[in-house]
Amino acid sequence: MFSNKERFKEDFLKRLEMLCGKSFSESTPRDHYQTLGNMIREFVSNDWIATNERYMAVREKQVYYLSIEYLLGKLLRQNLLNLGVEETVAEGLSDLGIELADLEELEPDAGLGNGGLGRLAACFLDSLASTDLPGHGHGIRYKHGLFEQKIVDGYQVELPEQWLRSGNVWEIRKADLAVSIPFWGKVETRQENGRLVFQHINTEVVTAVPYDMPVVGFQTKTVNTLRLWSSEPAQFPVHKDILQYKRRTEAISEFLYPDDTHDEGKTLRLKQQYFLVSASLQSILRSYKKQHGSLEELNHHVCIHINDTHPVLAIPELMRILMDEEGFSWEQAWEITTNTISYTNHTTLSEALEKWPIHIFQPLLPRIYMIVEEINERFCKERWKETPGDWERIAGLAIIADGYVKMAHLAIVGSFSVNGVARLHTEILKEREMRPFFQLFPEKFNNKTNGIAHRRWLLKANPKLSSLLCETIGDGWTHSAHELMQFLKYQDDYSILGKLAAIKQENKQNMAEVIYKHNGISVNPDAIFDVQVKRLHAYKRQLLNVLHIMHLYNRILEDSSFSMVPRVFIFGAKASPGYYYAKKIIKLINTVAEKVNHDPKVGDKMKVVFLENYRVSLAEKIFPAADISEQISTASKEASGTGNMKFMINGALTLGTLDGANVEIHERVGDDNIFIFGLTAEEVLHYYRHGGYESVEYYHHDNRIQQAVNQLVNGFFPGVHNEFEPIFDSLLEENDQYFVLKDFASYVDTQRRVGEAYADSLKWQKMCLTNIAHAGYFSSDRTIKEYAKDIWGIHPVK
Repeated sequence: MFSNKERFKEDFLKRLEMLCGKSFSESTPRDHYQTLGNMIREFVSNDWIATNERYMAVREKQVYYLSIEYLLGKLLRQNLLNLGVEETVAEGLSDLGIELADLEELEPDAGLGNGGLGRLAACFLDSLASTDLPGHGHGIRYKHGLFEQKIVDGYQVELPEQWLRSGNVWEIRKADLAVSIPFWGKVETRQENGRLVFQHINTEVVTAVPYDMPVVGFQTKTVNTLRLWSSEPAQFPVHKDILQYKRRTEAISEFLYPDDTHDEGKTLRLKQQYFLVSASLQSILRSYKKQHGSLEELNHHVCIHINDTHPVLAIPELMRILMDEEGFSWEQAWEITTNTISYTNHTTLSEALEKWPIHIFQPLLPRIYMIVEEINERFCKERWKETPGDWERIAGLAIIADGYVKMAHLAIVGSFSVNGVARLHTEILKEREMRPFFQLFPEKFNNKTNGIAHRRWLLKANPKLSSLLCETIGDGWTHSAHELMQFLKYQDDYSILGKLAAIKQENKQNMAEVIYKHNGISVNPDAIFDVQVKRLHAYKRQLLNVLHIMHLYNRILEDSSFSMVPRVFIFGAKASPGYYYAKKIIKLINTVAEKVNHDPKVGDKMKVVFLENYRVSLAEKIFPAADISEQISTASKEASGTGNMKFMINGALTLGTLDGANVEIHERVGDDNIFIFGLTAEEVLHYYRHGGYESVEYYHHDNRIQQAVNQLVNGFFPGVHNEFEPIFDSLLEENDQYFVLKDFASYVDTQRRVGEAYADSLKWQKMCLTNIAHAGYFSSDRTIKEYAKDIWGIHPVK
């Protein structure tokens, strides 16, 4: 149907009439989108079926990736691009008076993720399929996702994310593969044939229904599967209040990350996590048994990878199935489990390492709690044998302690591989955050530096730059991103540098139009587009950025002769609904923007823009237009970052600390092609360990800091009253946990260097070209191949 333009048009018109029951003249753009989506899904179905049959036939090892998030973005154009038919479809639609870009606008971003964790999972799925690796995703089909962000009077307001309002053209409901998930109840034990048997009774049963989405590889016949689970009431529920049961059941897959400030929210989150792993494992093992029979050699044919701590209950759930349903002994089940499950850690923040109160965990998941308790008991006994009497060490390692189940501890003990996501992050895990476990299991720990799906973030998001690359170095980079290094040959070619500048300028003009359309702010495309888009969190230090903006504003007000290279500061970020402090930062950014953007003394020197509802499709417009990539987290706090890689591959220059993957970007591009400032991770960790930092000293000794910080509370911003006192207190009363004031002077000096460098256009373009050329290393194809070889033990199946 996509073999040529004429064939496509003919099939499109026939399909539209069949699907919509109306003639083309009566059809709507929504009908056109649905028709095209159905055609694409039907087109890939043969390869999808053939891929699964191939995996069954060759009996190669497969990996199943379990993640609470998948931030997929829009799939229409990406699928067309991967299939190699984008041009044919665009031309055919154009002949019919339809613009492909208009249809793409109708597709909602899939509401299945929030930040870097979910986007990484999506990039990994793309790379697995594109490198012909047998790997599938399992997640939850959230009805409303996280939330749609609106900015009202500068405040974040959360609305339901109605991404499924018109259905999801890419999914296929597989009701015949539904499974049952039990909650609550109690566990009875009895002797049967000389062994103890456990039975979970009086449960509240939920049905998990799978919806499958095809994951189309780039110019390959491989189509893997993303299976998303939806929670539905059981067919014959035994409940007095059937409506209440229905509401409780459907709530499990309604929202990503329900507010867990109270026990009710914590219970729902834990339900979600068990729902995901139980449904996924039942599905995986059913498929495995169909192919291989007994589960004795499960780990030789299957690897189950848990993305962060959310799916860690896969460990006790696999134990439960092996023992209670398959009749394995504890020792056999433990051997299989600990050789099947691998774990990625995504954080050094202790508050982000999940732990669940026993009073919530035990009644909700009684059999799972018994298994976790037994894992903990056996693990602690082993430690006692090593160091009898060392209660402090054992308590520090225990999986259950102080009234909590510690999920990261369970993940390390129950898996065969524990990896960090950037070299610095992994070293911090080994030497500090997880040092006792590293000393116990050094062979488990390894690093896999994150990567991005370079085809989406360059080929799809930046077609003009992609065309320039193909003209100069050929199209081999689309398959093998390391070939981008060939672009370095053109670093002294004035013609190519000029084209690079022109492409960036056009992308900035397009972004300026987006900003005007959505924010009503006119920005200068000749200004430096200085961008910080990511989740709103104190350690990511959006506050440092905005304090610098306040400092520049003060300079402009105080000195009419003050000159600066014009700047457009662009922010995009969602704050978790219960994250009070992060919401204050959003209000501050918008308050500063309101003041700066309407002050005639500032004019075109500076504009501040907060783009609401930051998401993948918006990111695809922002990254190609950025000049500066703000990666300014407190050193040691960002595990990796992947926004830094997306900016880099689009020719933006990193302004950042030596944190996460910034360290490895710095190593590749060198001192002259990046702007590094601030404390190192070693210095930050030294302060945390030994003290010695007093934020008030910086406040008293740097007039720039004192002025900006005082403006948070002295009425400088009219009409906000005591709005920013919590920020003021965090910096002075609470001693500035993330070293914003400590790094302020270094940040201001480095920002001045950015302006000086930008003024030399030729030098700037050489820096941009160098970053693009070195970005190939940060492709998720490279990362996935490392996982496949070093952890999962899987091989391409063509």
